[in-house]
Amino acid sequence: MILHSSKNIVRVNLGASEPRPYDIVIGQGVLAQAGEYLTPLLASKKICIVTDETVAKLYLVKLMRTLEEAGFNACPPIILPAGEQTKNFEQLQSIVEKCLSYKLDRNSTLIALGGGVIGDITGLAAALLMRGIAFVQVPTTLLSQVDSSVGGKTGINTAAGKNLVGAFYQPKIVLIDTDALKTLPLRELKAGYAEILKYALINDPAFFNWLEQNGKAVLEGNDKAQKYAIDASCRNKAAIVEEDENEQKDVRALLNFGHSFGHALEALGGYDGRLLHGEAVGVGCLLASEFSLQMGLCPEHDVERLRLHLLKTGLMTEAPFKVMAQDMLLSMRGDKKNNDGRITLILSKGIGQAFVDRHISETELLAFLKKKF
Repeated sequence: MILHSSKNIVRVNLGASEPRPYDIVIGQGVLAQAGEYLTPLLASKKICIVTDETVAKLYLVKLMRTLEEAGFNACPPIILPAGEQTKNFEQLQSIVEKCLSYKLDRNSTLIALGGGVIGDITGLAAALLMRGIAFVQVPTTLLSQVDSSVGGKTGINTAAGKNLVGAFYQPKIVLIDTDALKTLPLRELKAGYAEILKYALINDPAFFNWLEQNGKAVLEGNDKAQKYAIDASCRNKAAIVEEDENEQKDVRALLNFGHSFGHALEALGGYDGRLLHGEAVGVGCLLASEFSLQMGLCPEHDVERLRLHLLKTGLMTEAPFKVMAQDMLLSMRGDKKNNDGRITLILSKGIGQAFVDRHISETELLAFLKKKF
């Protein structure tokens, strides 16, 4: 699908015997062209947009206008509170019940307009409704554009941990309008940048070199730099998802580099806004690299190179609240990557050389955490 040559198109090729490809469209003005992209894809004109209070004020009217002009029948939008705390059973139930009251059927479509929280909970609602209806990702934050909108992971948080209830459920298309980044606070841009950095640290050292030269331009709103960084991130993620869609081969798990430490920090912070998900991922990437260094796996030079880049781009290098080592360990024990009671971590042999380690010594991990906290 190439409706507009000025847009970058990243194809996610899923399914061998039964192909299920979808496109990621990247560029300026994509939101205003949503109707053109969706018309040939969706089985029915009946759609429902799910968004949050912040995004609704900025982009809801524009999206509804373009869809209505294309002949879509839009139900009253579902507008949720903004923030990580919205990813819960109560809000999931509210989406499902409203959709049922709107008489959505199996040919209807949910459209997630917002950041990662909205994309995750809307995707899960779509997976549950009538055992699965179509959904579309329209991510409006840098973090959701480069990470959570791509690959089909959906979910909500519980008291036991982050994203422990969810489903693998792929969108029909991902529409990334880089113009949305112009209204994003710098803090949110930095949170998204941490996920961009993650791709470089996993398996793309050349991309890390590029980020060292152009990272500030991405954060300062340079259109060309932002488009390149988003495109590179989406291509990196698409390649991994194509190889291991449901995380069965220890390939997709690499995308969680920094996340075991990061998710634990988020949980200990109570998802109260002091530590955004992307901020936690950035800190988590540094912690994973430092633990790898302690284990004799990662060169000290690469760890310091990462630390310096975090500092130069103004990203966090530690949590903004007090953390106890034992609490971190307890939280990390609840991570969904763990198997048979053993902690699994994504560690590093150097920049661009992440790997899965399922044989972590809790004694060594606790000793590391005591040094850090």
